[in-house]
Amino acid sequence: MSALSPPPDQDIVVVGATGDLAHRKLLPALYNLSVEHLLPTKGNIVGTAPFTWNDQRFREHARDGVTKFSRTGIDTAAFDAFAQRLHFVPIADGDLAPLRAHLGCDRRIAYLAVPPSAFKALIDALGAAGLAQGTSIIIEKPFGHDLSSARALNQTLHAVIPEDRVYRIDHYLGKETVQNLLVFRFGNSVSERIWNRDAIARVEITVAESLGVDGRGVLYEEIGAIRDIVQNHMFQVLAVTAMEPPISFEAEAIRNEKVKVLESIHPIDPHDMVRGQYAAGMVEDERVVGYLEEPGVAANSTTETFAALRMHLDSWRWSGIPFLLRTGKRLPTRDTRIVITFRDVPVHLFRDVGVHQMDSNRMVVHIQPNEGIALKFVAKQPGPDVTTQQVEMTFSYGTSFKTSPPEAYERLLHDALDGDHTLFIREDEVESGWAAVERVLMSPPPVHLYPAGSWGPPEADRIASPGHWHNATV
Repeated sequence: MSALSPPPDQDIVVVGATGDLAHRKLLPALYNLSVEHLLPTKGNIVGTAPFTWNDQRFREHARDGVTKFSRTGIDTAAFDAFAQRLHFVPIADGDLAPLRAHLGCDRRIAYLAVPPSAFKALIDALGAAGLAQGTSIIIEKPFGHDLSSARALNQTLHAVIPEDRVYRIDHYLGKETVQNLLVFRFGNSVSERIWNRDAIARVEITVAESLGVDGRGVLYEEIGAIRDIVQNHMFQVLAVTAMEPPISFEAEAIRNEKVKVLESIHPIDPHDMVRGQYAAGMVEDERVVGYLEEPGVAANSTTETFAALRMHLDSWRWSGIPFLLRTGKRLPTRDTRIVITFRDVPVHLFRDVGVHQMDSNRMVVHIQPNEGIALKFVAKQPGPDVTTQQVEMTFSYGTSFKTSPPEAYERLLHDALDGDHTLFIREDEVESGWAAVERVLMSPPPVHLYPAGSWGPPEADRIASPGHWHNATV
């Protein structure tokens, strides 16, 4: 972060500032940017929500969030300086006009930290309050509920804010390992030469969460794992993994190549997807309830908390290569990884010395919680006999750089304030992602139960066959 500079002067408006996202992520990220002198030199940070808070209450809320969730901890003097910029404006009946009295700059960015159902009304309210001029907007996923609603939301948005001032945020793109994947691929001749169907047998992407719906049962009932994770987080990781080299590292060049990947997704057949829903079980030595017992969840709900799918890309580089995607809640551990399995050697030279089983070479990109890259290959064990063992070469941020990477929201907030769209999602990316899953959303396969603390329903094993899922070691 030290190579960055403060963005242009502007105000920052957080709509939904009393909520969990602002408390856990946004306010700690803004504080960390303040500590590193990477906020605009001038401009207020204005929180708003339909709560009767004042500035002092909002600052206490921010202090609590920074104390609990900032990666740097809290420094009293630094927080006091940061808090002077914090103001709170209660809103009623969706009227954003009262914000105007607390804005000190001609330029501002508004973060909609609210449920997706509130997006349209707030976008219209920005226009009605006369705040569209000079305003950029950051909008959370999921962007829409399906293809038609995403298109309608884009139309609503563009009636108020032009596309070049829209930042659709996916915090996975702010993670250092995802960004480093681009450098690994396009900055190293060895990796790029083998990054194709000739060397790779399959690609596996897993987003595992040990948490359940975490009190968001009502919201999750409207979304489910496909809309919550597959269509955005996983497709963005897929796009970075599979994209062609861009002509430059300019924002539009990179986003053009990502769109091509999403547009190349072969229509996903419901038979190539398994949906699951967690039942009661044990997670990290704790007894947890099933999804149907979570507050706000319908007793007969068929909302999926797990999804596994097999898909293919209609592209020259990846023709015939399966991409296996899997995500779920209440799995044994929190783990996000990309597993690249390479093709086996054409001739087994060791069959005559009693070595009959050789593991395939694999590269594992660890996105969270321990960011890094590992290459797994076969080596001979010491001794007179030819006995093989899989070994690992690893790169980790903590070991190589003696530091932990910044939080994704820090990078993304700074980029949006600076007008850099590289790590944000363009409207055609959103619509291409929804188009890819439209068939399974219209005709979803049945839901299979799996005990909390397992790696999902047994039916998901057929998605990975032949072969198996590569699970994290718990």
